[in-house]
Amino acid sequence: MKDIMTAPFLVKTVRTITEMYRHGWDERNGGNVSLLLDEVEVKDYVDITKVLRTIPTGFEAPELDGRYFLVTSTGSYFRNVQYEPEKDLGLLRLADGGRTAELLWGYEDGGKFTSEFAAHILSHKSRLSVDPQNRVIMHSHPANLIAMTYVHGLDEREFTRTLWRMETECMIVFPDGVNVLPWMLCGTNEIGEATAEKMKTARLVVWAQHGIYGAGSDLDEAFGLIETADKAAEIYLKIAHLPVKQTLTDEDLRLIAGHFGGKVREGWLD
Repeated sequence: MKDIMTAPFLVKTVRTITEMYRHGWDERNGGNVSLLLDEVEVKDYVDITKVLRTIPTGFEAPELDGRYFLVTSTGSYFRNVQYEPEKDLGLLRLADGGRTAELLWGYEDGGKFTSEFAAHILSHKSRLSVDPQNRVIMHSHPANLIAMTYVHGLDEREFTRTLWRMETECMIVFPDGVNVLPWMLCGTNEIGEATAEKMKTARLVVWAQHGIYGAGSDLDEAFGLIETADKAAEIYLKIAHLPVKQTLTDEDLRLIAGHFGGKVREGWLD
């Protein structure tokens, strides 16, 4: 059996989580990440026949039964993941229709998956139904996007249009837009179900006064989505109180999308 600390999926996840902390997105134990893995990716690093313990999930996801996930632990400090990945990460396999998570590696301090596990797994389910290549769900607390939810309307079409106009890159990176949830209590199945529903039409879902969820085919894509949206929010906050003399028009946005092959959310341009 190979050393799991050298597994490409683990090395990349640790590096990404460390960068999320350095960006200031994941203070204390804020934020969580899950990565969908194929059996062929994990079987050389863990004994998939040896279940260390089982953890009830509190929800059902029969479509993902038998699938493998690398998931951050509840209470994990992102700044420490690089030093203690065996404590702050866990390799899980869903069983019993998704009602049980079988721990194959990690959570060595006796911990368990993130309190937002329902939001992650149900979002994976939604994204896979739209794009089978989507394998990452990432949650963080970018300050600029959170601040924007205090001063900007939460209509997701208008929220998206504001972000699109802040810099050319936005239309290239997320032409499918940004969905928005009003404030809800975190760590519940209810917010997990609501997020998963929003994930059917966009890879970014803002939680007002809390943070954002991003989905992607890999860790870099999910990270880049959040990074781009938060930079756009930062630009918005810098100019929102100033008279705007020029901006990107809808025709400009169409031109960008057409040139770079992005499929714009239908009806979100005038």
